[in-house]
Amino acid sequence: MGARDHVSRAGTAGATVDGPPSRGRIVAAALVLAVVALTAVLLLPPLIAAAALGTVAAIVLLRRFIFTWTAMIIGLAAVIMLVPARRYAIPIPLPFQLEPYRLVLGIVIVALVVSLILKPEVRWRPVAFGWPIGIFLVTIAVSFVVNVTDLANAALIGTAVGGMLQMGFMLAVFFAFRMLLRSERDVMLLITFVTWAGVVVAFFAVIERLSRFNVFLVLGNFLPLTLLREGGDVSRAGVARAFGSAQHPIALAVALCILIPLAVYLAKYAAWPLNEINRKIVYGAATVMLFGGIMAAISRTAVVVLAVMFLVTLILHPKVAGVLFALALPVMLLAAAVIPKVFESMVLSFLDVDSLVASQYTSAGMGGAGRLADLDPAMKLVEQQPFFGSGFGSRIVIGDDANAFILDNQFLGTLMETGALGVLGLAVFLLVPPIMLLRFAFTQAAERRHALLAFTIAVAISGYVAAIFFYDAFGFFQTFFILCILLAVGAWLLTEAPRRSATKAEERADAAASVGPATGNRGTDAMAPAGDVLEAAR
Repeated sequence: MGARDHVSRAGTAGATVDGPPSRGRIVAAALVLAVVALTAVLLLPPLIAAAALGTVAAIVLLRRFIFTWTAMIIGLAAVIMLVPARRYAIPIPLPFQLEPYRLVLGIVIVALVVSLILKPEVRWRPVAFGWPIGIFLVTIAVSFVVNVTDLANAALIGTAVGGMLQMGFMLAVFFAFRMLLRSERDVMLLITFVTWAGVVVAFFAVIERLSRFNVFLVLGNFLPLTLLREGGDVSRAGVARAFGSAQHPIALAVALCILIPLAVYLAKYAAWPLNEINRKIVYGAATVMLFGGIMAAISRTAVVVLAVMFLVTLILHPKVAGVLFALALPVMLLAAAVIPKVFESMVLSFLDVDSLVASQYTSAGMGGAGRLADLDPAMKLVEQQPFFGSGFGSRIVIGDDANAFILDNQFLGTLMETGALGVLGLAVFLLVPPIMLLRFAFTQAAERRHALLAFTIAVAISGYVAAIFFYDAFGFFQTFFILCILLAVGAWLLTEAPRRSATKAEERADAAASVGPATGNRGTDAMAPAGDVLEAAR
């Protein structure tokens, strides 16, 4: 039982404190309650004020269950996976729409900050990917500074600043999950929950595809949420496409695609079912369900994502790729037989290259089509500001204030907004983490399960990277948040999972300790360098 284990057990947000609360805590709690009550009475309608006070009271009564790391992990992940972004808001009059993910993320951040300040056993955890994220944010800031005059002249300062703040808030999901992941148990809980949440979304996406009823758009009937906008009606080849809990069928397909590697990993290492055969059957069924949700979205982008993830697996783990292909082939043949029209639209359309290219030259500047047709007008704009772009967030593609056309290409959109410098920052942000994870998986991981998890995360991120060329990735929050979850798990692996150098140092230390009594002080002397190496590795 090491100090790390002790800290892991001791540092829970819901840990009890021996003895009665101090007078200071009682006074602080009374002040907070008074402020909340007064604010609710003065600023909110009576019914909403009563609901707010009731919610606060429930939180206080259930604080020992709510304010735990486990509850925060599940709560934040559940909102991300199950509550559609940009669809709902908390019915509180504010200058902005208080979406559920904003509220839950804000609560988690406040709880983490308070714990870091007041609880000595809670410490800041290394994020591993701080410098790639930092470079990405710096390139955005530089683009804004260079273009500040043009943005001011076009009355876009507020839009650009809002875009940067939104990006910072979205990245806060990564930091929040990284702080919440305190042990391997937390990591497995998170990836298991997210995977099964994806299975639930896929199941209801299939139902939506068949009945054209989206269960995620009636959450306001059961939860205190206001529906901001109705569901869209998108079809391909005369067949309706499912949205699920995503903002668009493409986003739904990408989200489910990058969860498939997690399901494959859990088929071997999940805690339940205990029996290995049963576990493979359960997660095999989960993977098939994820495929079903992807087919319900009818997205050719999903085919590209799956192909890229398979290619990465084939290059780095050919045996695993062979097994996966053998298992996936019957599923593909079944899909071709059961839903031939959807299968032809998604998969077989890639065989007709002329028609595929022609379809991407239609409707230039329109949403959801004409990706290749948009290249020429987009590149003409890039030529005017090639290095720093027009400023992050300066392009408005929807609403009454729209000033640009939808690209369905995050890479091209970044090039237009932040120029070549921004593309460099984007490349560092998205490519460095999987490279670091692959290095860990093949050269540094001490445990095979950690190596395979690092490889799994890298494969999933590679799928996300492939997808950004086919949709506006940063505008679809669910997939970006899943990326943040993957990065948080990867950061835990790189900073807290044992490494081979540390394991070897421990073995040398144990060997030196075993001969210590027979050789006098030589055992202690031999342990010292090994201990230093172990400490450095940690």
